[in-house]
Amino acid sequence: MYGDLAYPPGFTHFKYANPDAPKGGVLRQAAIGTFDSFNPYIAKGSPAAGIGLIYDSLLTDSKDEPFSRYGLLAESVELPSDRSWVAFTLRKAARWHDGQPVTVDDVIWSFHTLVEQGSPLFRMYWAGVDKVEQAGDRRVKFSFKPGDNRELPLILGQLPVLPKHYWEKRNFDQTTLDPPLGSGPYEIESFEPGRFVSYRRRADYWGADLPVNRGHYNFDTFRFDYYRDMDVAVEALKADAYDIRLENISLKWATAYVPDVSEGRLRKELVPNQRDYGTQGFGFNLRRPLFQDRRVREALGYAFDFEWTNKNLMFGQYERIRSYFENCELAARGLPSPAELEILEPLRGRIPDEVFTTEYQPPRTDGSGKIRANLRRATELLAAAGWKVSDGKLQNVSSGEPMRFEILLSSPAMERITLPFTKNLERLGIDVSVRTPDTAQYRERMDTFDFDMTVIRIGESNSPGNEQRDLWSSASAKQEGSQNAMGIASPAIDELIELVIAAKTREDLVTRVRALDRVLLWDFYMIPHFYIAADRLIYWDRFGRPEIVPSEGLAIETWWYDAAKARRLEAARGGGP
Repeated sequence: MYGDLAYPPGFTHFKYANPDAPKGGVLRQAAIGTFDSFNPYIAKGSPAAGIGLIYDSLLTDSKDEPFSRYGLLAESVELPSDRSWVAFTLRKAARWHDGQPVTVDDVIWSFHTLVEQGSPLFRMYWAGVDKVEQAGDRRVKFSFKPGDNRELPLILGQLPVLPKHYWEKRNFDQTTLDPPLGSGPYEIESFEPGRFVSYRRRADYWGADLPVNRGHYNFDTFRFDYYRDMDVAVEALKADAYDIRLENISLKWATAYVPDVSEGRLRKELVPNQRDYGTQGFGFNLRRPLFQDRRVREALGYAFDFEWTNKNLMFGQYERIRSYFENCELAARGLPSPAELEILEPLRGRIPDEVFTTEYQPPRTDGSGKIRANLRRATELLAAAGWKVSDGKLQNVSSGEPMRFEILLSSPAMERITLPFTKNLERLGIDVSVRTPDTAQYRERMDTFDFDMTVIRIGESNSPGNEQRDLWSSASAKQEGSQNAMGIASPAIDELIELVIAAKTREDLVTRVRALDRVLLWDFYMIPHFYIAADRLIYWDRFGRPEIVPSEGLAIETWWYDAAKARRLEAARGGGP
């Protein structure tokens, strides 16, 4: 994106992959909830886990660089110095699973179909494309609208190329359980809706020997089994119903696997990473009149006692989130630099004054559970916003209406974090309830923004760009199914997003993202949660993996089945699973 590639022309494989890894075996993983579709590119339905294994894109990423792309379906990339267009030349060898070649017509059809019928993300992501056309037998050219959008050539390389001859006979904008045609390393082998889906490695995969793929996709089978909730999934892992789990629940990490690990049945590792965590927190739905007052949003943040929660519920494993781009150099810290001030000054009066004067810090406590001082400050802010307590209930001074809202959760696992928060809210006189619906209802409510408050988890990359429009822009706030669940609609933030997209150097990008970060933080769109800069890994010791872990963290697609380890494990357990 901004400098030299880590891998020069003629490289043989990514350094975090083992090009001599053996092929074979099965990797079983868990998924939570259900699935009802094999089309992951539309807003409807719940797509099956792992469905991306059947598709290839024009370019692919390396996991030890912030933002670099290498040829996959495309054998070459051309672009001018001003990046006003990009052209990809397809490989002659690229084939669909039915043997037909991947063509320029497939690329053009995929682009138009995804923009017109796909998830709203695609319309936001590729809004800068003016036209796409065939420019040779295997060459496709994308021309861009006026403006400075330097990452467009790279993100167009992420375009999932779909087979026109397959989809033109079907309704692309509808969910489907017909196994679709792909060009990737795997195809759907078998499935049962809502129960499991299994992918078989294609022995004749056209791209198996490409440098970007050597040492990848070593398992003959990837299988995903679905479980009702996290508790059931944890017990299933301990019973050897599947092989590997990335644990995201601190209580489980600390207590659930103790005998299994101590007796050698399971392995447990904390694998550090340097990837941009993004953010997580209790997000407000700004479409609700209740949360449109910034003072109300700030006040409610004082009711979340992170220090007590971390100490008593999460075994002290976490750090507090203080950025929308946590765990990387993009996170804003301290006061704005001179370069940031050049960006922020033209927005003065349209963004919070604290952006210029104060480093953002979420409310703190001593961890004792005694938060009277925090609740007192919350009461002051609420009073300034027109709310006062009467007969033990927080009421709007003008209308007399009580403050009442619901916290929507996707999983029962978050209830233990949320319920102490609600107790503190009740001490402020707020009538708050918690609801955890089934997976399908939760997704429907999120897609249609039918919630008051919910846990928002937003992952970010180390090179933010066009996707920021879908996360925070005024346009995405109006588009059902977008990732702007909180409904952020600020002209100042819209301007900052465009500056991020137009960054010409890495230094410019870091400065602009930090400026955006400060404005997001000081508008109190969410009550920040917590993070850990590592992957918590629990697995059965029947696998091999490369010695090098990329900066992005675990690359499970580079693991392989180790028959000798599997035999030792079976012998230690007395034979049989």
